[in-house]
Amino acid sequence: MPSDTLLSAILQAVMKGQPKAREDSHYPRWHLAPVTGLMNDPNGFIHFAGRYHLFYQWNPFGCQHKHKCWGHWSSADLLHWQHEPLALMPDEDYDRDGCYSGSAIDDGGKLTLCYTGNVKFADGSRTAWQCLAVQNDAGGFTKLGPVVPLPQGYTGHVRDPKVWRHEGRWYMVLGAQDQALRGKVLLLQSDDLRHWTLVGEIAGSGLGGLEEAGYMWECPDLFTLDEATFLLCCPQGVKAQATRFLNTYPSAYLSGEFHYDPASFQHGPLHELDTGFEFYAPQTTLTADGRRLLVGWMGVPDGEEMRQPTIAFGWLHQMTCVRELSARRGKLYQQPVSELQALRGEAHEWQGRANDAPALAAQNLELILESEEELTLNIADTLRVEWHATGIRLARRSLESGDWQYRYWQGKVQKLHLLCDSSSVEIFINDGEGVMSSRYFPEHPGPLTFAGPSRLHARYWSLRSCMVE
Repeated sequence: MPSDTLLSAILQAVMKGQPKAREDSHYPRWHLAPVTGLMNDPNGFIHFAGRYHLFYQWNPFGCQHKHKCWGHWSSADLLHWQHEPLALMPDEDYDRDGCYSGSAIDDGGKLTLCYTGNVKFADGSRTAWQCLAVQNDAGGFTKLGPVVPLPQGYTGHVRDPKVWRHEGRWYMVLGAQDQALRGKVLLLQSDDLRHWTLVGEIAGSGLGGLEEAGYMWECPDLFTLDEATFLLCCPQGVKAQATRFLNTYPSAYLSGEFHYDPASFQHGPLHELDTGFEFYAPQTTLTADGRRLLVGWMGVPDGEEMRQPTIAFGWLHQMTCVRELSARRGKLYQQPVSELQALRGEAHEWQGRANDAPALAAQNLELILESEEELTLNIADTLRVEWHATGIRLARRSLESGDWQYRYWQGKVQKLHLLCDSSSVEIFINDGEGVMSSRYFPEHPGPLTFAGPSRLHARYWSLRSCMVE
């Protein structure tokens, strides 16, 4: 479809869809979400020229995984976001079946995108190109075309470039699937962003001491934090365990020591990055003051996503809150970014036994709990947070069968920090040692209640709405 025709159709979809989405009581008050249609992976997260930019996978035409464009938000403070011109549309032969995920970089003062152009063929096969686009004077992006063809030895599942600069040279990690259908992460290097050399595989199924670990590794992100190097990834096909890797597709990380010359990554086992029901495709960036921030998609491919009731209002999915990362002894910690505290209303405090605690309005709520014993949080009779001696069990009924489903975080729990919105909760355990992110769809208004004989100390705030302009 020609660009002008496609853009006109997108504009019409937004004009028709946005009012309906805003009528939904489950539409978030302060998380980022699509104005209409389906949103998934965060893309191109970057601090550039004094503003944060966050791009995202977006189908403006409906709640299916089709027609993937790149939407674009920007913010000066990580709180107040504004819509920017649509960044990418699938309007070229090399990206006709979707502008898939990627990253953003500062190339000599030019905001530049590197993304995957997805191409599918009539016989069911596919290929992928890694492509560049540069911001133009109108605020949109001019495509420069493909710069990395499909590398030999891999299937058409090669995507999600994350690009960075180190000692005068550009580097890229790519998610990939080899011809033996094993998930890998590839490392490439370039002097000019246009001509790339494949260095090799730095992680994946059957590498670095891992056994079979999935058939495709998506959304890689490599960075160093406190002298340890972390590789974020989404390994599809990892075998579910009794209390781990229970989502259809998990999000995970490796921690270890990375060397550029010769390229090598010595790492430990796979760790889940977030053990809730909905978390995928995280991407990080650096702030001007050196903090490493992360944002993720509060969703999971496949699973029960197409059962979510927001589809009746023409929209699907949202982002997580922005999180700040830190590292302790090679373990990744996540905390809500401090800027979010500006959304807090009046502070409240309560101490006593859980059974005697007052019910709280679950919408737009921030809650910090400290206790040494077991208790249960019931959120609108839709989601339960069960605090046990051995960890957290998160319970939610299946949208498909109605049966209870569970997710787990194992370890001694001393503190919980919850951030609630209209249809989401993010649970930070022990100052970010663990995180559990989930959607839930209550009848509003929905209370949060406490149960159990244990004593607790609670601090809580209502959160102001913060809509995108």
